[in-house]
Amino acid sequence: MGLITEKTPLARIQPVKFLLNWGRRYSLWVFNFGLACCSIEFIAASTSKHDFIRFGVIPFAHGPRQADLIVIAGTPTDKMTPVIKRLYDQMPEPKYVISMGSWIDQVLPVDVYIPGCPPRPEALLQGIIRLQEKIAAEDIREKWSGKLTTPASAS
Repeated sequence: MGLITEKTPLARIQPVKFLLNWGRRYSLWVFNFGLACCSIEFIAASTSKHDFIRFGVIPFAHGPRQADLIVIAGTPTDKMTPVIKRLYDQMPEPKYVISMGSWIDQVLPVDVYIPGCPPRPEALLQGIIRLQEKIAAEDIREKWSGKLTTPASAS
C-alpha cells in the first residue's frame, strides 16, 4: 500500500526534482565576499592546483543578482554585516551560503560552515561537495518557501 506507482503524483515529480537539483548542484555561480586571509584561500581553491570549476562551481559571478552561492571568507565587522545582508537579499532564490572561518549565522542562514583560520583550499572543496550533496537531497518546495536551514559543518 505504501508503494509509489506511476499513477501517484509523487512518482511523476521525482524525475523533475532530480533534474532540477542536478542542474542547480553542478552550476553554482559564486559571489565571493572576501574579508580577510580566508579570501586568499578561496582564490587558491580556484587555481589550477585545486580547480573547483571541475565540480561545476563557476568562481566569480558579476554581482549578487547572478549568483547562487555567496562565500563569506573571513570575519565580518559590525559595519560590514549590513552590507553582506543587503547583498544576500539581492541574490535570487534558491541561494546558498558558505561561511569560511567565521560564524555569520546570526545574520544569514549558513548552509555549510568551514572551520579554520584560515581554512585550507581542500576544506573549501570539501565544503562545496557537502553543499552539493545537500542540494541533491533537498525538496524544491521547501527551499523556495524561504525557510531558514540549519548549518552544516564541513569538518
